[in-house]
Amino acid sequence: MSHGVVIIGTGQGGFQLASSLRQEGYRLPITMIGDEEALPYQRPPLSKSYLKDGRVELVQLRPASFFERSEIELIAPERVIGINRSSQTVETSTGRTVPYQDLILATGARNFVPPIPALDAGNVYSLKTTGDADRLRDALTVPRKVIVIGGGFIGLEFAAVAVAAGHHVTVVEAASRLMARAVSEAMSETFRRYHEQIGTELILGASVVEVETGHNGLARGVRLSDSRSIKGDMILLAAGVRPNTELAETAGLQVNNGIVVDRALMTADASISALGDCAAFPCPTSGTLIRLESVQAATDHARTIAMRITGKSIAYNALPWFWSDQGKLKLQIAGLGQSADDDVSVERPGGRQLVFRFKMGKLVCLETINAAGEHMAARQLLRHPNGVSLDALAARDFDIVGLAKALKETA
Repeated sequence: MSHGVVIIGTGQGGFQLASSLRQEGYRLPITMIGDEEALPYQRPPLSKSYLKDGRVELVQLRPASFFERSEIELIAPERVIGINRSSQTVETSTGRTVPYQDLILATGARNFVPPIPALDAGNVYSLKTTGDADRLRDALTVPRKVIVIGGGFIGLEFAAVAVAAGHHVTVVEAASRLMARAVSEAMSETFRRYHEQIGTELILGASVVEVETGHNGLARGVRLSDSRSIKGDMILLAAGVRPNTELAETAGLQVNNGIVVDRALMTADASISALGDCAAFPCPTSGTLIRLESVQAATDHARTIAMRITGKSIAYNALPWFWSDQGKLKLQIAGLGQSADDDVSVERPGGRQLVFRFKMGKLVCLETINAAGEHMAARQLLRHPNGVSLDALAARDFDIVGLAKALKETA
């Protein structure tokens, strides 16, 4: 019997790969191994809708019957502790040996835990799994004074939900602005104003250096790098993530802020691929190694690998896009703006905001708030073979929907 595909990781990327393989006609065995007991589920709602209602059936990607019908074996909860590349097997913590023909590392990322004293206090929480969200929801059944360490997407999404539920929330961000790694200065400023308007207390440009505890061992606040003390009766750690690369590294695969893969998402070992948050892959435009913490990237990676395994080899060249729902603001990002050297912020009626990001006069990214049409137009234009120039957009008063339509008609 042929060994087929083994997927380490039961997140959305791993699920998409298994599903796509069956859609592409793959008939050999598919095995998914994951360390969570739950069926594969969506993670983005954990800091938003799931945190509020806890309805696990709404975040599950498919019911158990789907995996049975599709002949996808789920081994969970189980942890893979080693990869033997010469025998093409993986070993689990319970002593099971699972052979593979193709091995896919969909190990994702874990929450980064900075070296802050007393972060292990009982009322310090994280948010990565349904179990984490369940514990947070239970803790929020009474009014709380919450300190959030980290002003990125997860911390701010949680803050918006908690403030709306009547809790007092203080967000502490070491950088000088919110979501600094992900968005432009103009977009950071819009979200700063919004969060302060809904009642979130923001402390920027200061880091937490210690969790202050009481006689019961529980956190009662934090001390900051500027010597201030902030009081609180629970803490959410949302200080970013780190890719889970240890299995790959121990197996002798190259790691560089992620498991290094080529444009087909393959490692130097032709039988091993990686996808999603744990993969460092060549940027389709610049060729430099990048790693994306994005559900869409993971699902696009999975489709690419599934096509390659079933003999329809293609390179990954999907346009990255991201989103974040924070209260009444829906942020959508098309493209990658980290290399931008010029930004143009435009406000439209109905509370819509657009930030066009350019590199050497070419559009590389569009950030939008509550502007789904403009976001979709950007995803179309950013795939245009000749790119889109600042001059072309300026000539149309940055009407990106109109420009996308015009270029489509002349194509």
